[in-house]
Amino acid sequence: MGELAYRSAGADARADFFSRRDTEGDWKRVSAGEFLTEMGAVAKGLIGVGVGAGDRVVLVCGNRYEWALIAFAVWVVRAVLVPVAPTCSAERLRHILRDCGPAAIVLDDGRHAPVVEGLAYELTDLARTFRLDREGLEAIARPGAYMDSSAVRYRRDEARRDDPASIVYPVTGLVRARGAVLTHGNYLSSAAGLVERLAPGLPGRAPGQESALLRLPLAGVAGHAALVACVLAGVRVGVGRPGAGWEADLRVFKPAVLVSGAELLGQVYARVTDGAGGSGDEDLTAFRAATDLAVEFDRAERKSAWKRMSRAMYEWMYGRVREALGGRVRLVVCVGGGLEERLDRFYSGIGIAVFQAFGTVESGGAFTANAPGERRAGTAGRPLPGVEMRLARDGEVHLRGPGVFAGYWGAPDAGRAAFRDGWLATGFAGEMDSGGYLTVRRRLRAQASLAAPPEQPARRRPVAGPPPAVPPVPAAGARGEAAAGAVAAGAAPEADHVAVLEQHLRAHPLISQAMVIGAGRPYASALVTLIADQLEYWRLVNNRPLSLSREDLAADPDLLREIQSGVRAANRAVPSMWAVRAFHVLAEEFTPRSGLVLEDGRLRRDAVLRAFAEEIDGLYRMPEPGPRE
Repeated sequence: MGELAYRSAGADARADFFSRRDTEGDWKRVSAGEFLTEMGAVAKGLIGVGVGAGDRVVLVCGNRYEWALIAFAVWVVRAVLVPVAPTCSAERLRHILRDCGPAAIVLDDGRHAPVVEGLAYELTDLARTFRLDREGLEAIARPGAYMDSSAVRYRRDEARRDDPASIVYPVTGLVRARGAVLTHGNYLSSAAGLVERLAPGLPGRAPGQESALLRLPLAGVAGHAALVACVLAGVRVGVGRPGAGWEADLRVFKPAVLVSGAELLGQVYARVTDGAGGSGDEDLTAFRAATDLAVEFDRAERKSAWKRMSRAMYEWMYGRVREALGGRVRLVVCVGGGLEERLDRFYSGIGIAVFQAFGTVESGGAFTANAPGERRAGTAGRPLPGVEMRLARDGEVHLRGPGVFAGYWGAPDAGRAAFRDGWLATGFAGEMDSGGYLTVRRRLRAQASLAAPPEQPARRRPVAGPPPAVPPVPAAGARGEAAAGAVAAGAAPEADHVAVLEQHLRAHPLISQAMVIGAGRPYASALVTLIADQLEYWRLVNNRPLSLSREDLAADPDLLREIQSGVRAANRAVPSMWAVRAFHVLAEEFTPRSGLVLEDGRLRRDAVLRAFAEEIDGLYRMPEPGPRE
């Protein structure tokens, strides 16, 4: 894939290739020739520190221009990129580093430096660790400053489509999830399929003349596929930051193409709705009427003159939505599916073409997409060119094609287990209509869990509400009996055990705050809150509708299983007698405004106990957990 930069520069070195933010937050255009020069310097630097073909380079970095530059440099020297989100927990990062054995590590900042330093003696192949917040890209380029371009050219000449490009560790509550190995051919096939489908939406434009704002996590496989597709399509790419700040990104960048998840389109619509409500009831009523009209306009097969005139009456309202998207958006690619049919139709009804696409880690990021003239609202579209798709008896989506992954890193048996008679079992259940359009219904399992160590099933209390986590801890003979007796007598966890449990619980990528309760109780339990941005990303990855409230999300069985894995991991850090045996997930975080958090960030434990007394009592209205297998 690194070759794409050379092809673009060879076609027109002055054509706009990327956009990057400067120190003041403004966007500066980068030509194909400039990108190639910077990428070549970083590539030589990687060779200079000893990164060889097939070596792993771990990139712990958020969405920014440097991410794309480093990724292409890694690919051009035939090394293997291991992308890690900066929100990754310490435990998860330790597992990834031990599992892949990197030759180089690039850190966004110092947040994860202690983890890397703590593994220094284990990572025998690690040649260098770089931090972008200190010296930036110059530190990576410096070791190769003495080389000429032939060092990189030799690597390019040996590149093959079946070379591994990335090892992607999927977003899951399993800390020890396996990494999926994806080749250059996997990514290029998925990207080429997306470009072929969507290119009719931007006809007749020269390279660099159209711009795309990419607001997907680059550390995820969907971000990879979208990035390669944008470069392949010849559009100027700007990398946005998922989460907060979308208003400024869209207002300043003014993209022609927006690549995002469903949650951003929901946020834009909600913001315009709130604005209409703030202008008075009449404006809010008018906006709702405009929404209904746009939905009906998109649904109508024939756009009569009357329908067009009726829609024109609300053009002043639709203009607010277009302005919120930057004013120039012509095409929106909604990756990951999950966009409700009504919202899908609303945007298309006001003249902003929305095309949903869907994929998984093991499928190279995308295997279905809608397209101009081939769109069905509310669906994930039809299989991309070269992709075959079928549904199993239980509704699971199976597929095969050039984008399907090569297997899991270091786990050939697990890779084989992901297939059924030569078809990749995606782990998602769906429905397919007569036209071949896929509607993804739910996630059946995390595919990477096929490769993870088996975990004991959780016991569940026979009452309504979230199930308690009953972690499996091996019995310990007489010591186990003594522990059970202590718990039954109402012994409370010691303060240091509580602190250890809470620290390990907060290390889970979804958990924001944790409070362990045990004093005067028959066993330890916990209240946990969720990180808002991570919860929205979980919603996207797991295909949950935007209409689902945060309270409903917090009670989702799949999410509870992921939190439960974090509880199990925390329990391994303390003696079994102090293990957390039940937990309750709260939809909102504790805040100083609520009176539950002190100015220094510590929880006001007494206040939390009073505020959530009913939820805590519910954790003990169950048969006392018996000995754990």
